[in-house]
Amino acid sequence: MIRPSLVWLRRDLRLSDHAALTEAARRGPVVAVHVLDEAAPWAPGGASLWWLHHSLAALQADIAAIGGVLILRRGEAVGEVLCAAAECDAAAVLWSRHDEPQEQAAETRLSTALAAVGIEPVACRGDTLFRPGSVRGRQGQPLQVFTAFWRCALDGPPPPPPLPAPNRLERPARLPAGTSLPPLPAPRWWNGLQATWGPGEAGAARRLRDFLDGGVAPYAHDRDRPDRTGTSMLSPHLAFGEISPRQIWHAVHRLPASDGARVFLQEIGWREFSRHLLARTPSLPQQPLRPEFSAFPWRDDPDSFAVWCRGRTGFPIVDAGMRQLWHTGWMHNRVRMIVASFLVKNLLIPWQQGQTWFWDTLADADLASNAASWQWVAGCGADAAPYFRIFNPVLQGEKFDPDGAYVRRWVPELAAIPAKFIHRPWDGGGPRPMLDLKATRERALAAFRRMGET
Repeated sequence: MIRPSLVWLRRDLRLSDHAALTEAARRGPVVAVHVLDEAAPWAPGGASLWWLHHSLAALQADIAAIGGVLILRRGEAVGEVLCAAAECDAAAVLWSRHDEPQEQAAETRLSTALAAVGIEPVACRGDTLFRPGSVRGRQGQPLQVFTAFWRCALDGPPPPPPLPAPNRLERPARLPAGTSLPPLPAPRWWNGLQATWGPGEAGAARRLRDFLDGGVAPYAHDRDRPDRTGTSMLSPHLAFGEISPRQIWHAVHRLPASDGARVFLQEIGWREFSRHLLARTPSLPQQPLRPEFSAFPWRDDPDSFAVWCRGRTGFPIVDAGMRQLWHTGWMHNRVRMIVASFLVKNLLIPWQQGQTWFWDTLADADLASNAASWQWVAGCGADAAPYFRIFNPVLQGEKFDPDGAYVRRWVPELAAIPAKFIHRPWDGGGPRPMLDLKATRERALAAFRRMGET
């Protein structure tokens, strides 16, 4: 009798283009296991737990449909995988490599523990287009600027084609014990997420198909317009591995060349850049890449932070973005930059606080992209925005939401305001916002200059 292989699933919740699952199926019987470790560093936040619940339910059904089984467990991940492997008498444990520092540490501990008890550890291709560390400059140096990184990536061999999903999975004679799906967070604040999303591999494939059929052509122009449906909205599916970047890459390359397709792949490239950056800089979520920012005079202002979180700043596009985030677990990328700039530059609240709030409320919470993007806005990261780039929320709103449709949707108390005042309602007799943009901009610029002088 062939001993089974155990596949440890994390944020790779799909059947297609899954090297670990494909290899396990080739070897014989397969047990797929997912462990919810709520005590681990960067454990799923509230919105991610909602998504995880539904993504695992979808994957359980997909695996059962081809004869397999997905076992769910809760506890310390490495210990639970070891126990599950022993319970089903696994010959090998396979997994997809992950680049987050805590996941790398867990993989190392698991590999050592498995080898000690005679079980083969097998780390398979992870969820990047290119192996982390493989994209380097002409002198072999790591690249800190996105445009150079992406140019070098495109100059090299393309990513391998995606693998097909297994046709069948063979169940072993013995199965490890399991538990139920992760509980949904309470109370039912997540109704807006349920109305917006369809987690699972089928939902991801549908999103990609719909976007490529109609949305990719105008993407280069529409992606900055939160008042339009101009983005793919694939980010939560990518964050949970319901679709791989290789699948997206090859699907886009089957289309005729266009500016929209090129710019869309650049956005996939930023995700890739962030992952490579985190792989070589594990402190990215905690520490600024530019060390001089460790001395930046951030403000401790919990009251202002709470106002920002609730979307009550008085700046319409900021408030619209924060309310969209709370309701749907997602925010348009242009608006993410605006609200982040407001927090770190107008309020001078540390970027780490904004990152933590996003981690809890984003359905697409992704450690590498979240950390790299917040550091970019704060001016302390790789390829960072210069310190003097401070987004003016009024001008940004007027440029990218000119008729106020986005603001009217998410800030309904402003729905009746004329378009000329929608992004500056105080000029039409409305209430004043929480701060003066000019004064706080000057305060931020002075703080940056002082930091540069020390």
